[in-house]
Amino acid sequence: MFEYFYHEILRRTIIAFGSLFNEITIKRKNDSDNVFSVVKVPLAYGPTQKFLARLEQSPDLNKPVQITLPRMSFEFIGLNYDPTRKVSQTQSFLSTLVDDNKQVRKTYLPVPYNMDFELSVMTKLNDDMLQIVEQILPYFQPAYTVSVNLIDTIGEKRDIPIVLENINMQDDYEGNFDTRRALIYTFRFTAKTYLFGPVTGADVSGEIIKKVSLGFVAGDTKGANRDLTYSAEPKAVKNYTGNSITKLSKNVETEDSKITVESTIGLQVNQLIDINGETLQIKSINDYNKEVTVIRSLYNTDLLEHVEGSQIYIIDSQDDALLEPGDDFGFTGSLF
Repeated sequence: MFEYFYHEILRRTIIAFGSLFNEITIKRKNDSDNVFSVVKVPLAYGPTQKFLARLEQSPDLNKPVQITLPRMSFEFIGLNYDPTRKVSQTQSFLSTLVDDNKQVRKTYLPVPYNMDFELSVMTKLNDDMLQIVEQILPYFQPAYTVSVNLIDTIGEKRDIPIVLENINMQDDYEGNFDTRRALIYTFRFTAKTYLFGPVTGADVSGEIIKKVSLGFVAGDTKGANRDLTYSAEPKAVKNYTGNSITKLSKNVETEDSKITVESTIGLQVNQLIDINGETLQIKSINDYNKEVTVIRSLYNTDLLEHVEGSQIYIIDSQDDALLEPGDDFGFTGSLF
Protein backbone atom coordinates (compact mmCIF):
# COMPACT_ATOMS: atom_id res chain seq x y z
CA MET A 1 0.00 0.00 0.00
CA PHE A 2 2.73 2.46 0.97
CA GLU A 3 5.96 3.29 -0.81
CA TYR A 4 8.99 5.20 0.38
CA PHE A 5 9.19 8.89 -0.41
CA TYR A 6 10.52 11.90 1.46
CA HIS A 7 10.10 15.45 0.18
CA GLU A 8 11.47 17.12 3.36
CA ILE A 9 8.41 19.39 3.45
CA LEU A 10 8.19 19.56 7.25
CA ARG A 11 11.91 20.21 7.51
CA ARG A 12 11.77 22.93 4.86
CA THR A 13 8.86 24.63 6.61
CA ILE A 14 10.69 24.57 9.94
CA ILE A 15 13.77 26.13 8.34
CA ALA A 16 11.64 28.78 6.60
CA PHE A 17 9.96 29.66 9.91
CA GLY A 18 13.25 29.98 11.77
CA SER A 19 14.81 32.09 9.03
CA LEU A 20 12.23 34.83 9.70
CA PHE A 21 13.82 35.67 13.05
CA ASN A 22 17.55 35.19 12.53
CA GLU A 23 18.42 38.84 11.80
CA ILE A 24 16.93 40.55 14.86
CA THR A 25 19.21 43.01 16.69
CA ILE A 26 18.95 45.30 19.70
CA LYS A 27 20.73 48.58 20.39
CA ARG A 28 21.74 49.91 23.77
CA LYS A 29 22.24 53.59 24.47
CA ASN A 30 24.03 55.54 27.16
CA ASP A 31 22.77 58.54 29.10
CA SER A 32 23.59 60.80 26.16
CA ASP A 33 21.32 58.74 23.92
CA ASN A 34 24.27 57.46 21.91
CA VAL A 35 24.40 53.84 20.81
CA PHE A 36 27.27 52.07 22.54
CA SER A 37 26.34 48.47 21.80
CA VAL A 38 24.60 46.57 18.98
CA VAL A 39 23.72 42.97 19.75
CA LYS A 40 22.46 40.40 17.28
CA VAL A 41 20.03 38.18 19.14
CA PRO A 42 21.11 34.52 18.81
CA LEU A 43 18.46 32.08 17.62
CA ALA A 44 18.46 28.33 18.21
CA TYR A 45 16.08 25.42 17.80
CA GLY A 46 14.98 23.87 21.07
CA PRO A 47 12.47 24.10 23.92
CA THR A 48 12.50 27.07 26.26
CA GLN A 49 12.98 24.84 29.29
CA LYS A 50 16.37 23.74 28.00
CA PHE A 51 17.68 27.28 27.87
CA LEU A 52 16.15 28.17 31.23
CA ALA A 53 17.85 25.17 32.80
CA ARG A 54 21.16 26.26 31.28
CA LEU A 55 20.55 29.75 32.63
CA GLU A 56 20.09 28.45 36.19
CA GLN A 57 22.93 25.94 36.19
CA SER A 58 26.46 26.63 37.33
CA PRO A 59 28.98 27.38 34.60
CA ASP A 60 30.88 24.35 33.34
CA LEU A 61 34.64 24.03 33.34
CA ASN A 62 35.02 25.38 29.82
CA LYS A 63 32.89 28.54 30.13
CA PRO A 64 33.45 31.34 32.60
CA VAL A 65 29.85 32.59 32.39
CA GLN A 66 26.39 31.13 32.28
CA ILE A 67 24.12 31.46 29.22
CA THR A 68 23.97 35.03 27.90
CA LEU A 69 20.81 37.02 27.36
CA PRO A 70 19.05 38.07 25.18
CA ARG A 71 18.37 34.81 23.39
CA MET A 72 15.63 33.40 21.15
CA SER A 73 14.55 29.81 20.61
CA PHE A 74 11.83 28.18 18.53
CA GLU A 75 10.29 24.73 18.46
CA PHE A 76 7.90 22.73 16.28
CA ILE A 77 5.27 21.58 18.78
CA GLY A 78 2.26 20.25 16.87
CA LEU A 79 0.80 19.05 13.60
CA ASN A 80 -2.90 18.81 12.74
CA TYR A 81 -5.08 18.39 9.67
CA ASP A 82 -6.87 21.49 8.35
CA PRO A 83 -10.33 20.52 7.01
CA THR A 84 -11.09 24.09 5.86
CA ARG A 85 -8.55 23.71 3.02
CA LYS A 86 -9.61 20.23 1.99
CA VAL A 87 -9.57 19.27 -1.71
CA SER A 88 -10.61 16.14 -3.57
CA GLN A 89 -8.57 13.11 -2.56
CA THR A 90 -8.48 11.76 -6.12
CA GLN A 91 -7.69 15.01 -7.91
CA SER A 92 -4.20 15.14 -9.42
CA PHE A 93 -2.06 17.35 -11.62
CA LEU A 94 0.77 16.81 -14.09
CA SER A 95 4.19 18.41 -13.86
CA THR A 96 7.59 18.07 -15.44
CA LEU A 97 10.92 17.46 -13.77
CA VAL A 98 13.01 20.58 -13.18
CA ASP A 99 16.09 19.09 -14.85
CA ASP A 100 14.18 17.65 -17.83
CA ASN A 101 11.00 19.33 -19.05
CA LYS A 102 10.09 16.29 -21.15
CA GLN A 103 9.70 13.94 -18.18
CA VAL A 104 6.11 14.23 -17.01
CA ARG A 105 5.04 13.15 -13.53
CA LYS A 106 1.62 12.81 -11.94
CA THR A 107 1.09 14.08 -8.40
CA TYR A 108 -2.05 14.03 -6.28
CA LEU A 109 -3.11 17.36 -4.87
CA PRO A 110 -1.54 18.02 -1.46
CA VAL A 111 -3.13 17.47 1.93
CA PRO A 112 -3.44 20.64 4.06
CA TYR A 113 -1.81 20.50 7.49
CA ASN A 114 -1.17 23.15 10.12
CA MET A 115 2.21 23.17 11.84
CA ASP A 116 2.29 24.75 15.32
CA PHE A 117 5.38 26.63 16.45
CA GLU A 118 6.50 28.35 19.62
CA LEU A 119 8.98 31.20 19.52
CA SER A 120 10.45 32.13 22.90
CA VAL A 121 12.29 35.38 23.57
CA MET A 122 14.37 35.64 26.75
CA THR A 123 15.95 38.87 27.95
CA LYS A 124 17.25 40.34 31.16
CA LEU A 125 16.26 43.92 30.43
CA ASN A 126 12.74 45.02 29.62
CA ASP A 127 13.91 47.49 26.97
CA ASP A 128 15.68 44.66 25.13
CA MET A 129 12.42 42.71 25.09
CA LEU A 130 10.42 45.66 23.78
CA GLN A 131 12.89 46.21 20.93
CA ILE A 132 12.62 42.58 19.86
CA VAL A 133 8.83 42.49 20.07
CA GLU A 134 8.47 45.64 17.97
CA GLN A 135 10.63 44.10 15.24
CA ILE A 136 8.32 41.06 15.02
CA LEU A 137 4.72 42.16 15.49
CA PRO A 138 4.28 44.65 12.58
CA TYR A 139 4.80 41.87 10.01
CA PHE A 140 1.96 39.69 11.30
CA GLN A 141 -1.52 41.07 10.58
CA PRO A 142 -2.08 38.37 11.75
CA ALA A 143 -0.32 36.37 8.98
CA TYR A 144 2.97 36.70 7.15
CA THR A 145 3.43 34.68 3.96
CA VAL A 146 6.66 32.97 2.99
CA SER A 147 7.34 31.13 -0.25
CA VAL A 148 8.67 27.61 0.29
CA ASN A 149 10.01 25.28 -2.38
CA LEU A 150 8.18 22.15 -1.21
CA ILE A 151 9.34 19.66 -3.86
CA ASP A 152 12.60 20.35 -5.68
CA THR A 153 12.23 17.73 -8.40
CA ILE A 154 9.10 19.26 -9.95
CA GLY A 155 9.69 22.83 -8.77
CA GLU A 156 6.54 22.91 -6.63
CA LYS A 157 6.68 26.21 -4.75
CA ARG A 158 3.83 27.40 -2.52
CA ASP A 159 3.07 30.45 -0.42
CA ILE A 160 2.76 29.36 3.22
CA PRO A 161 0.88 31.76 5.55
CA ILE A 162 2.34 31.91 9.06
CA VAL A 163 -0.31 33.15 11.48
CA LEU A 164 0.46 34.70 14.86
CA GLU A 165 -2.05 33.12 17.27
CA ASN A 166 -1.19 34.63 20.67
CA ILE A 167 1.54 36.01 22.94
CA ASN A 168 2.26 35.03 26.54
CA MET A 169 4.41 37.12 28.90
CA GLN A 170 6.31 35.86 31.92
CA ASP A 171 8.75 37.45 34.34
CA ASP A 172 10.76 34.50 35.62
CA TYR A 173 12.22 36.00 38.79
CA GLU A 174 11.87 34.22 42.12
CA GLY A 175 14.20 33.76 45.04
CA ASN A 176 17.15 35.70 46.37
CA PHE A 177 19.35 38.30 44.76
CA ASP A 178 21.72 35.65 43.40
CA THR A 179 19.02 34.30 41.08
CA ARG A 180 19.20 35.69 37.57
CA ARG A 181 16.11 37.36 36.19
CA ALA A 182 14.66 36.34 32.82
CA LEU A 183 11.84 38.04 30.96
CA ILE A 184 10.16 35.49 28.70
CA TYR A 185 7.73 36.23 25.87
CA THR A 186 6.25 33.22 24.08
CA PHE A 187 4.74 33.62 20.61
CA ARG A 188 2.46 30.92 19.21
CA PHE A 189 2.37 30.56 15.42
CA THR A 190 0.56 28.35 12.91
CA ALA A 191 2.10 27.63 9.50
CA LYS A 192 -0.49 26.50 6.94
CA THR A 193 1.56 24.12 4.83
CA TYR A 194 0.80 21.21 2.49
CA LEU A 195 2.00 17.62 2.46
CA PHE A 196 2.45 15.87 -0.88
CA GLY A 197 2.32 12.17 -1.60
CA PRO A 198 4.76 10.38 -3.90
CA VAL A 199 5.48 11.84 -7.32
CA THR A 200 4.39 8.90 -9.44
CA GLY A 201 4.79 7.82 -13.04
CA ALA A 202 7.64 6.38 -15.02
CA ASP A 203 9.57 8.38 -17.55
CA VAL A 204 6.96 9.27 -20.15
CA SER A 205 9.13 11.57 -22.21
CA GLY A 206 8.36 9.43 -25.27
CA GLU A 207 4.60 9.74 -25.13
CA ILE A 208 1.80 12.27 -24.82
CA ILE A 209 -0.69 12.23 -21.96
CA LYS A 210 -3.88 11.21 -23.77
CA LYS A 211 -6.49 12.37 -21.29
CA VAL A 212 -6.78 14.44 -18.12
CA SER A 213 -9.85 14.52 -15.87
CA LEU A 214 -10.54 17.10 -13.16
CA GLY A 215 -13.29 16.59 -10.59
CA PHE A 216 -15.05 19.41 -8.77
CA VAL A 217 -16.56 18.38 -5.46
CA ALA A 218 -18.78 19.98 -2.84
CA GLY A 219 -19.78 19.08 0.69
CA ASP A 220 -18.77 19.51 4.31
CA THR A 221 -15.71 18.10 6.01
CA LYS A 222 -17.51 14.83 6.82
CA GLY A 223 -17.99 13.90 3.21
CA ALA A 224 -17.90 15.28 -0.30
CA ASN A 225 -20.12 14.60 -3.29
CA ARG A 226 -18.88 14.78 -6.85
CA ASP A 227 -20.72 17.53 -8.69
CA LEU A 228 -18.92 17.87 -11.99
CA THR A 229 -16.01 16.37 -13.88
CA TYR A 230 -14.14 18.11 -16.68
CA SER A 231 -12.31 15.89 -19.14
CA ALA A 232 -9.70 17.26 -21.56
CA GLU A 233 -7.78 15.56 -24.36
CA PRO A 234 -4.89 16.94 -26.42
CA LYS A 235 -5.91 18.32 -29.82
CA ALA A 236 -3.55 18.66 -32.77
CA VAL A 237 -3.21 22.19 -34.13
CA LYS A 238 -1.52 21.26 -37.41
CA ASN A 239 -1.89 18.56 -40.03
CA TYR A 240 0.32 15.48 -39.68
CA THR A 241 -1.22 13.06 -42.20
CA GLY A 242 -0.47 15.13 -45.30
CA ASN A 243 -3.82 14.32 -46.89
CA SER A 244 -5.30 17.33 -48.71
CA ILE A 245 -9.10 17.66 -48.80
CA THR A 246 -9.42 20.59 -51.23
CA LYS A 247 -7.64 23.68 -52.59
CA LEU A 248 -8.07 27.45 -52.57
CA SER A 249 -9.74 28.77 -55.69
CA LYS A 250 -8.82 32.41 -54.97
CA ASN A 251 -5.93 34.25 -53.34
CA VAL A 252 -6.32 35.03 -49.63
CA GLU A 253 -4.97 38.25 -48.09
CA THR A 254 -4.03 38.61 -44.40
CA GLU A 255 -7.11 40.73 -43.69
CA ASP A 256 -9.57 38.28 -45.29
CA SER A 257 -11.95 36.40 -42.99
CA LYS A 258 -13.46 34.39 -45.87
CA ILE A 259 -11.79 31.95 -48.20
CA THR A 260 -13.05 30.42 -51.44
CA VAL A 261 -12.39 26.72 -52.03
CA GLU A 262 -12.74 24.34 -54.96
CA SER A 263 -15.06 22.04 -53.00
CA THR A 264 -16.77 22.15 -49.59
CA ILE A 265 -17.21 18.37 -49.41
CA GLY A 266 -15.69 17.07 -46.17
CA LEU A 267 -15.53 20.49 -44.50
CA GLN A 268 -17.47 21.02 -41.25
CA VAL A 269 -18.30 23.95 -39.00
CA ASN A 270 -15.85 24.35 -36.04
CA GLN A 271 -13.34 22.15 -37.83
CA LEU A 272 -9.67 23.12 -37.78
CA ILE A 273 -7.84 23.38 -41.12
CA ASP A 274 -4.21 23.90 -42.04
CA ILE A 275 -3.14 26.13 -44.94
CA ASN A 276 0.61 26.53 -45.43
CA GLY A 277 1.17 26.13 -41.68
CA GLU A 278 -1.49 28.64 -40.62
CA THR A 279 -4.21 27.10 -38.45
CA LEU A 280 -7.77 28.29 -39.11
CA GLN A 281 -11.18 27.36 -37.73
CA ILE A 282 -14.29 27.12 -39.87
CA LYS A 283 -17.20 29.23 -38.58
CA SER A 284 -19.65 28.82 -41.46
CA ILE A 285 -19.85 27.24 -44.93
CA ASN A 286 -21.68 28.50 -47.98
CA ASP A 287 -21.98 25.48 -50.29
CA TYR A 288 -23.52 27.56 -53.12
CA ASN A 289 -20.55 29.84 -53.78
CA LYS A 290 -18.03 27.62 -51.97
CA GLU A 291 -17.15 30.39 -49.56
CA VAL A 292 -15.97 29.50 -46.06
CA THR A 293 -15.89 31.96 -43.15
CA VAL A 294 -12.90 31.29 -40.88
CA ILE A 295 -11.04 32.47 -37.78
CA ARG A 296 -7.44 33.17 -38.74
CA SER A 297 -4.06 32.49 -37.14
CA LEU A 298 -5.10 30.25 -34.24
CA TYR A 299 -2.64 28.82 -31.67
CA ASN A 300 -0.04 31.53 -32.39
CA THR A 301 0.47 30.38 -35.98
CA ASP A 302 1.59 33.06 -38.44
CA LEU A 303 -1.07 35.09 -40.27
CA LEU A 304 -0.12 34.51 -43.92
CA GLU A 305 -1.15 35.38 -47.45
CA HIS A 306 -2.20 32.31 -49.46
CA VAL A 307 -2.23 31.96 -53.22
CA GLU A 308 -4.79 30.24 -55.38
CA GLY A 309 -4.20 26.49 -55.54
CA SER A 310 -2.81 26.17 -51.99
CA GLN A 311 -3.65 22.84 -50.42
CA ILE A 312 -6.17 22.75 -47.54
CA TYR A 313 -5.67 20.06 -44.91
CA ILE A 314 -8.19 19.17 -42.25
CA ILE A 315 -7.01 18.55 -38.68
CA ASP A 316 -8.87 15.58 -37.20
CA SER A 317 -8.48 12.65 -34.80
CA GLN A 318 -5.86 11.03 -37.03
CA ASP A 319 -3.65 14.06 -36.47
CA ASP A 320 -4.38 13.97 -32.71
CA ALA A 321 -2.98 10.44 -32.61
CA LEU A 322 0.27 11.59 -34.26
CA LEU A 323 1.14 14.25 -31.65
CA GLU A 324 4.72 14.01 -30.46
CA PRO A 325 6.47 15.34 -27.32
CA GLY A 326 7.45 18.97 -27.81
CA ASP A 327 4.67 19.71 -30.31
CA ASP A 328 2.22 22.54 -29.76
CA PHE A 329 -1.28 21.30 -29.09
CA GLY A 330 -4.64 22.48 -27.80
CA PHE A 331 -7.39 20.78 -25.83
CA THR A 332 -10.82 19.45 -26.59
CA GLY A 333 -12.89 19.16 -23.41
CA SER A 334 -16.19 17.85 -22.17
CA LEU A 335 -18.30 18.05 -19.02
CA PHE A 336 -20.21 15.17 -17.45
